[in-house]
Amino acid sequence: MRGLFDWLSRRPLRLLHALGAGVGWLTWWGSPTYRRRFRTLTQQAGIAPAAAREAIGEAGRMAAELPFLWLRPPERSVLDIVRIEGVELVEAAHARGAGLLLLTPHLGCFEICAQAYAERFAAQYGPITVLYRPARKPWLREVMESSRARPGVATAPASLAGVRQMIRALRRGETVGLLPDQVPPDGMGVWAPFFGRPAYTMTLAARLVQQTGATPLLIWGERLRRGAGYVVRLSPLDETIPADAAAQEEAAAIVNRAMEGLIRTCPQQYLWGYHRYKSPRAAPRAAE
Repeated sequence: MRGLFDWLSRRPLRLLHALGAGVGWLTWWGSPTYRRRFRTLTQQAGIAPAAAREAIGEAGRMAAELPFLWLRPPERSVLDIVRIEGVELVEAAHARGAGLLLLTPHLGCFEICAQAYAERFAAQYGPITVLYRPARKPWLREVMESSRARPGVATAPASLAGVRQMIRALRRGETVGLLPDQVPPDGMGVWAPFFGRPAYTMTLAARLVQQTGATPLLIWGERLRRGAGYVVRLSPLDETIPADAAAQEEAAAIVNRAMEGLIRTCPQQYLWGYHRYKSPRAAPRAAE
């Protein structure tokens, strides 16, 4: 399998996206569970049928582009295929000196966001620290770890030690990246509305802001057509996260509304097959 990943990583992005679209539709037709969840979530969110259909192929493109992104040679700059919009927001946030928290849902190419940030801003503002959960398969874990050990990118495990690592990074005035639409372990989230239905939502994003005074910004990587690259878009968080650490339900609802707003800008690139409404798993003892 690693050999296939290596081979795919050397193929043009346009070809990978074409293959990925086919993989997306094969997955759709091959999994009744996936189809049922996909339809339920898109209908619940009020997504137009045309956009929902397009999201099937985009989910495959997201998977097919990973070898290119993870195994790309370090000397090959990702900025050759990425345009960043909202640079002034990053500069203004760092001018405050309190750190920067970047929030993105499973929308577009979220892998590109950290790589683009690192190449564009790490030399000036320090690395970006991203939260990750190691893959179960050893070969895939090795690929992911080598990918995320790039200059300007630091990784934090999904554990109490990782949370402390992110807090330290923010207090140094650096940047942390999170996907707040991930379902956290039991006891590490609260139930908050997401597209009109209660979803177990992490409290980590709000707590990082509350504990460090970091500036939260929204970010997502739009996948362009025909392998033309990506646009990484940054925007402010419209609502203010409450300073009171006890207001976790309110803070989680604010973050969820922000994620909904991003998703509605490009619903055809959201990962609707992600099981957002599943019950949380048991928390690891260390996290407790």
